[in-house]
Amino acid sequence: MFMLIGLIGSVVPLLPGTTFVMLGVLLPKLFLPDSVSWAVVGWIGAFWALSIIADFAGIIIGTRLFGGSKWGMTGASGGAFVGMFFSLPALMLGTFLGAVTAEKFGAKQSDRQSLRAGVGATVGFLLSTVVRFGCAVAMISLLALALASRMTVAPLT
Repeated sequence: MFMLIGLIGSVVPLLPGTTFVMLGVLLPKLFLPDSVSWAVVGWIGAFWALSIIADFAGIIIGTRLFGGSKWGMTGASGGAFVGMFFSLPALMLGTFLGAVTAEKFGAKQSDRQSLRAGVGATVGFLLSTVVRFGCAVAMISLLALALASRMTVAPLT
């Protein structure tokens, strides 16, 4: 159940997707210690950490690569925060509008430069969503492979 919620949560706002997947790995490890090795938990934890870093870095790097300033990065983060309480389209729109507004009024940039920063923030958000989803799939796949390798087939005699 945690795995399904985690996979959905990797693209839906307000659901901590990869954190649910990580919880879905840690609970069996705590209650059934022999179910998964600590090495597998460590690799899954590494993908979890990568998803968290991608979540924060995507918008910031996207804004910066498209010529945005610290104002644009801050505005994009604030807009994303407001938009996440509504829906995925509102999250993307909030990211875009936050960056554009902050660049236009805070950094006193031109309309063209402000729009570029907004596009960069949105592209960064979309890329970070793809990375988060990929991390969730990788985490679930690692767990499935680890559990499948522990299964044994009884001999037919």
